[in-house]
Amino acid sequence: MPKRRGWRWTVWTLVGVLVAGAGLTGLTVWQNTYALREETVALRYDGKSLKGVLARPDRGPGPFGLVVFVHGDGPVDATHETFYRPLWEAFARAGYASLSFSKPGVGGSEGAWLEQSMDDRAEETLAAVRWARSRPDIDGRRIGLWGASQAGWVLPKVAVRDRRLQFVIAVSPAVNWLRQGRYNLLAELGRDGASDREKETALRRRDVVLDLLRRRASFAEYRVTVGDTEGMTAARWAFIAENYRSDATADLRAVPGTPLLLVLAGHDVNVDVAETEAVYREALPGTSLSVARYPDATHSLVDHDVERSDWRLTATAIFAPRRLYTDHFLADQARFVRQLNHGEGAR
Repeated sequence: MPKRRGWRWTVWTLVGVLVAGAGLTGLTVWQNTYALREETVALRYDGKSLKGVLARPDRGPGPFGLVVFVHGDGPVDATHETFYRPLWEAFARAGYASLSFSKPGVGGSEGAWLEQSMDDRAEETLAAVRWARSRPDIDGRRIGLWGASQAGWVLPKVAVRDRRLQFVIAVSPAVNWLRQGRYNLLAELGRDGASDREKETALRRRDVVLDLLRRRASFAEYRVTVGDTEGMTAARWAFIAENYRSDATADLRAVPGTPLLLVLAGHDVNVDVAETEAVYREALPGTSLSVARYPDATHSLVDHDVERSDWRLTATAIFAPRRLYTDHFLADQARFVRQLNHGEGAR
């Protein structure tokens, strides 16, 4: 599944420089201070140590409900380069703590995330849930999952294996790796103004790559056949070869009525949201499924107008980071979990 990390990396590397130049350190510190108590934590799993953050509401002893974060693609650290903190704060206002572990090989966690299958990621998430249930400040009856993008292949697996979960929130989730990859390729080419000939060339290249995957070709053969590897590495090739057949449909059908909020964005070039919604509606009972649509949002639920302007994106990240997300998204996340505790059903 293609994934670009560029805009968040650019934003946060520019923060320090721009703040110093503008002389607005006090304002920036205030805007980037959250009503949270963050604790660095560690989980021993599969012989390796995972480093993470437990972010509790800033007041009260608990026990709190808990949202366990499941990352999308890429080398994601526990805070997602601070991108998660506005979400953690929103959940804290609803009485929920948040738990997030850096991927293996990232942020002090041992291992290598590119060596994981989606089943590996699901087992790792289940270990995090078990770890949380052992803590006296966490209410084991009120633990749910929040995951985005590639987590769409992980969340249903976890929900099937742990029927005690209170809820699942799936943000721009993937369903089928192969169909999504084709959609993403054409959507990005269309956005960038590619010609029909360029699209045909890209699809032919994709067919060649898929044939190599089906034949279990080595990275060396891939490199010789394709030529320009466009940043592909041997480790990434092995990860794709392990996971490119991923499809969430069967796991979704086995989810045991756990309340699930499906979050869809109107400007998503990574995921075909129409197909995603159709699959979720067919696989899950209407009594358990809620759907929230954000027509002005991108795949990351960032406001589309903000994301397409480098200066607006950088300024918003520095001076009003909560406003990176599209309107109402943060409040709706908190409302969903709050309603679960008041007996309100899916919408």
